[in-house]
Amino acid sequence: MPLLRLTQPPSSATIATRLFIRSLIVPNHKPLLLILSAALGCIVAIASHAETALALNSPEFSVPAVVAPATEAIAPQDVAPQPAALQTVATAEPETQSPAPIREAMIVAPEPSSGDVWQRIRNGYAMKELNSPLIKRHEKWYASHPDYVLRMSERARRYLFYITEEVERRGMPMEIALLPVIESAFNPGANSVASASGIWQFIPSTGKHFGMEQNWWHDGRRDIVGATNGALDYLQKLHDQFGDWELALAAYNWGENAVARAQAKNRRLHKPTDYSHLKMPRETRNYVPKLLAIKNIVNDPASYGLELSEIPDEPYFEAVATSQHIDVKIAAELAEIPMDEFVALNPSHNRPVILQGTSDVLLLPVDKVETFRTNLAKTNQPLVSWQPYESKKGENFGQIASRFGLSVEELRSANGLSKYAQESNGQTLLVPIGDEGPAAEFTAFNMHPSAVAEMYGAVRYTVRRGDTISTIARRFHVSQRQLREANNGRSFLRVGQRFNIVLADRSNYRKPSVNKPRVTATKAKAKARKPTAHQAASM
Repeated sequence: MPLLRLTQPPSSATIATRLFIRSLIVPNHKPLLLILSAALGCIVAIASHAETALALNSPEFSVPAVVAPATEAIAPQDVAPQPAALQTVATAEPETQSPAPIREAMIVAPEPSSGDVWQRIRNGYAMKELNSPLIKRHEKWYASHPDYVLRMSERARRYLFYITEEVERRGMPMEIALLPVIESAFNPGANSVASASGIWQFIPSTGKHFGMEQNWWHDGRRDIVGATNGALDYLQKLHDQFGDWELALAAYNWGENAVARAQAKNRRLHKPTDYSHLKMPRETRNYVPKLLAIKNIVNDPASYGLELSEIPDEPYFEAVATSQHIDVKIAAELAEIPMDEFVALNPSHNRPVILQGTSDVLLLPVDKVETFRTNLAKTNQPLVSWQPYESKKGENFGQIASRFGLSVEELRSANGLSKYAQESNGQTLLVPIGDEGPAAEFTAFNMHPSAVAEMYGAVRYTVRRGDTISTIARRFHVSQRQLREANNGRSFLRVGQRFNIVLADRSNYRKPSVNKPRVTATKAKAKARKPTAHQAASM
């Protein structure tokens, strides 16, 4: 039975004392043993008290100035006792004492949320690296155009959160969210020579296949929500078909049938059929390397000397249902946002009037939705200030504009007319409602293909001697297929014939110099030859 009952576990000194006492216990010296036991008991009690005080003053049992909630739940008895030597060192220099292992493991600060869409995209990278020198070439190009990259990222702030949400929801690599960078630089009004349009650059046929309606009033390929969903549907379909994201992206740019044919050719030649081994056009060969270059730049823009506009990881816009026709200008005023902001969120509308039925929702900044609804409920002004006008064939556009108080440029802009068009071909036009005019009743006018073509502008060209389909196509920077489609499939020309030329991309259009002589590299003997029957028919 022990002489003393300690509240703390016995120390090494206590154990040694007990052993010493037991060694002195012999039957012949009981009185002496009682005296020695009493004296040593006092010494042990004093030592035990000092040892306990030392332990309670050590960092292990002291309460720090700032205690995490997890640390407060740890009871002192749950902590293993430290050796006396270590406790002495801890008492001498408490400011350098490191936390106990169990306490360090339980004090874990949560990782701060970046709150940035760019970081969210970086976290979702999943495409494999491509060993191509073209990646460095495109990185160098973007690094040498910092203003271009910054403008692109500023435009992306409206759309990138929604695109990232959809890409993540479908479990696709986050590199796909960067695809509009190389397609359109997030410019929703971008049009290509091949008649591709919108931030995802859909051509008319593919857009129609994925549910993007295109008419005189509305072009679904420029609708942010519809085009994004259609593009991701298409990319997912291509990935399911080819089993590889590089090939899916190549098919998105080049066409799925073209990629399939290239693979079939490689199989016949016993060559690999992956992306890097297929023979492709130059644009498609650069397509995936360009996307991977953008990926690397977004991953660390500072290393390229570039800056990206900050994009919060939160919704930028919200959809609001429309129940009646409304002017674009009035809708922007009711939402109390600038016109360019409204048009950037609703770029699919071709006309100054938004018809309910062609688009059932408007996209507005999230902080302006309630403003729009409140102002719409309170307003007494007419929501539409335009009306349809049936023009007569040959009627001058300048006269029509003057009659309705417009400039010719305003009339052309409202109706998508070419700047070279001077006279009406009998189409229905949008003109302002007079002061005492009735409310506009819109019917489904201008839905035929020629009216859709007018969205891009058109030129009436008079065929001259020596013209062919190919020379006219090169002169006006359009394809021969587009020329034939704009003229009912006509392939043969005659001098003096009026030929329709639809300009797919007005920004790339340059007025041809038809009066300048064409310089040819033909030999003198070739000039003297008589034209063949085929050439004569073409002329």
